[in-house]
Amino acid sequence: MEKIFTEQDIKYITERGNSLEKVQQQLDFFIQGIPKINLVKSATINDGIWQFSKEEIDSFVDYFDKYKNQYTIEKFIPASGAATRMFKFLNEFLNEFDFENDTINGYINKKNAKDVSIFIFGLKNFPFYRELKQRTIQLYPNYYSLSSDNKHYFLIKTLLSKEGLDFANKPKGILPFHVKGEKITTPIEENIFEAHFFKKENQKTKIHFTITEEFLADFTKITNQFPECEVSFSYQNQSSDTLAVNEDNSPFRIEDNQLFFRPGGHGALIDNLNSIQSDIIFIKNIDNVSQNHVDIIATYKKVLGGVLIRMQYLIFEYLKKLSEGNVTESEINEIKDFAENKCSFPLPEEFNFFQTAYKIEYLIKVLNRPIRVCGMVKNEGEPGGGPFWVQDEKGRLTLQIVETSQIDMNNKSQKSIVKEATHFNPVDIVCGVKNFKGEKFDLVNFIDHNAAFITEKTKYGKPIKAFELPGLWNGAMAKWTTIFVEVPLETFNPVKTVNDLLKSAHQPDNG
Repeated sequence: MEKIFTEQDIKYITERGNSLEKVQQQLDFFIQGIPKINLVKSATINDGIWQFSKEEIDSFVDYFDKYKNQYTIEKFIPASGAATRMFKFLNEFLNEFDFENDTINGYINKKNAKDVSIFIFGLKNFPFYRELKQRTIQLYPNYYSLSSDNKHYFLIKTLLSKEGLDFANKPKGILPFHVKGEKITTPIEENIFEAHFFKKENQKTKIHFTITEEFLADFTKITNQFPECEVSFSYQNQSSDTLAVNEDNSPFRIEDNQLFFRPGGHGALIDNLNSIQSDIIFIKNIDNVSQNHVDIIATYKKVLGGVLIRMQYLIFEYLKKLSEGNVTESEINEIKDFAENKCSFPLPEEFNFFQTAYKIEYLIKVLNRPIRVCGMVKNEGEPGGGPFWVQDEKGRLTLQIVETSQIDMNNKSQKSIVKEATHFNPVDIVCGVKNFKGEKFDLVNFIDHNAAFITEKTKYGKPIKAFELPGLWNGAMAKWTTIFVEVPLETFNPVKTVNDLLKSAHQPDNG
């Protein structure tokens, strides 16, 4: 450690709350590389993904409604990310546009032409248009004397500049997304409206947002409008930040020769999730909201919740029986079949030759885990992770949500498996985080630390390598009991770029 880090470095690392051991481990990963994940096949319908009939859907909805009052339920929403990528193509337009010698039409044939054209064409249909125009007129009093092209230029400039609306530097959660009559709503409000599906009489609905501390006032200003909800917030812990290195794997340094740490990605939020004490936790990204598919979304939230409650009940019953030790060989075989076919955890062939006591011990270990039920949407070319059967270092098959960055895309067979994927992950997850005794699992114990990955970034214009922690629903949940359920595309309505707000899911339903 001393050879790489100075005493001042070590003091800095410990003072900011980082673990010296973990920092050294990250450095080792940079130097030695991180093994890519080993895909065996994509998860498909009846081979890792459950598909339900209309009758089964109705049954799980009823099951959730019947038993939800027996559990504390909470919605967990990662919401700390800035909206930078939403406006990336507009930022590039401003950086490249020569106002003195060019026009909007001249730019349209260049980079991001299609996206800029769509934005301008749909300008009046954005929920922020009225505010944007008023602010532009305040900043540029000669607005009405400009040509239409230059009006568009100044509107975009106002949208993104610090003296304007500065939307690209704000979190998505507080931005205007929808128009409902005369009211403009944000993703925060839409997520609160959506949580109505698990509301209980005479109880406040529990909702948790992970945010950046500097925007706490903006979030609370919105959430305070909902006294019927118990809203809480947490921040990504600085101790989860990871070390950045140069291309030669030496630590990257900033002012005063100080080490540079950066946020370790959404995998750091496993600590935030771990602090939630509710029995059942629904997870969804802040930008995946809709104002036109509310009933469908609520139905499938209940389906996922119903599957979780039912599966958790069955697992707990088996665990109670196993822990008492009074199980017959026939019951052991029944539980083995359940673990393999319902929990998608194939047991080793030699299991049948284990002594009874070890079979019981092994099955308890297999079943006594946090549970997640994940909605999966048919693959229609959207970017993001997908459901796969993965082989671990011990040769065991498990179901995992895998990102492209975890896969060796230079390997033809691995690339072929990715291309054959029928579904992708919309981040629509419900979690059971307590064991059969009602005790909270320590979720940190179920992370696959080898599922981290390295990305290329820049700092001060220099190339650096960044260490990303195992993703929240990837490696951070790798050792959970995992169930994939097909959900319809209508439940997936993310806003990755500002132009997504022009899609039907985000526009007023006038008919």
